[in-house]
Amino acid sequence: MTTVLITHPAFAAHDTGPHHPERAERMRVIDKVLEHEVYQSLIRHEAPLRDDDETYIVKAHRNEHLEHLRRVAAGHGHGSTHIDGDTVVSPGTWEAARRAVGAGLDAVDLVMSKDAANVFCQVRPPGHHAESNVAMGFCLFNNIAIAAHYARAKHGAERVAVVDFDVHHGNGTQEIFWSDKNMFYGSTHQMPLFPGTGDVSETGAGNIFNAPLRAGDGRERFEEAFRERILQPLHNFSPDIVFISAGFDAHRDDPLGGMALVEADYIWATELLAENARRHANGRVVSMLEGGYNLTALARSVAVHVKTLMETGR
Repeated sequence: MTTVLITHPAFAAHDTGPHHPERAERMRVIDKVLEHEVYQSLIRHEAPLRDDDETYIVKAHRNEHLEHLRRVAAGHGHGSTHIDGDTVVSPGTWEAARRAVGAGLDAVDLVMSKDAANVFCQVRPPGHHAESNVAMGFCLFNNIAIAAHYARAKHGAERVAVVDFDVHHGNGTQEIFWSDKNMFYGSTHQMPLFPGTGDVSETGAGNIFNAPLRAGDGRERFEEAFRERILQPLHNFSPDIVFISAGFDAHRDDPLGGMALVEADYIWATELLAENARRHANGRVVSMLEGGYNLTALARSVAVHVKTLMETGR
């Protein structure tokens, strides 16, 4: 088996306007770095517009949320418009948002059918801040939570895990998973920082595992928190599939965070999550892009993350 990359040119058409950190150039720098000969064996698929996507969107979101975003996106035929202080819609947004969801669904199909060892979804808009009825923090649909529900509904995965190493806490994924003991959410993130959630006391139905870190924390504190607060509970949970909310804004060069991770830390975390998946989930890993706003750091971090997926998926 091999590693599959799922992306689409439509993701660059989601126009967030000038000076917005979550911008189309993020896709272009990743495209560029993954052109290197190291990635020649990477299988590349286009993120689809799926006929069944709305069936699974409403397993993670309220129907009112879906209809609200449909109306908002349709109502902005020219230029970019903020739906809150951070979150933007444009003429290209609806297609991009649906293809981001479609990428996650296709990724699940690939790993559950053993047509891929693992998958990286290079998508935008990101998703982990989107709650069941709220778009926020650059996010419209919670791509990874939708894919997680799809893995259970379509493929019968009983225990589904999401591990999130974005510098910002994935409040949306936590909220959507909150009462479901068979949906695991584990997160390392900086506190205090947007969105203000992610304390260790937030445990849901015993399925939420937060490992808050501080500004300036680097490898030592990250590895300690990841091992103790995330990996051990993940081992005990014994997932049928492992999802990664792969945000790279805990990098020391990122402008929106204050942590001090480097590329080697993302290699380490990816290797350990792949090891857990081999032990419990027949190696099934679906990684979905979240944050990362310094273009150089983002490109380098995605490059090592994907290379590690390729190496661990052989």
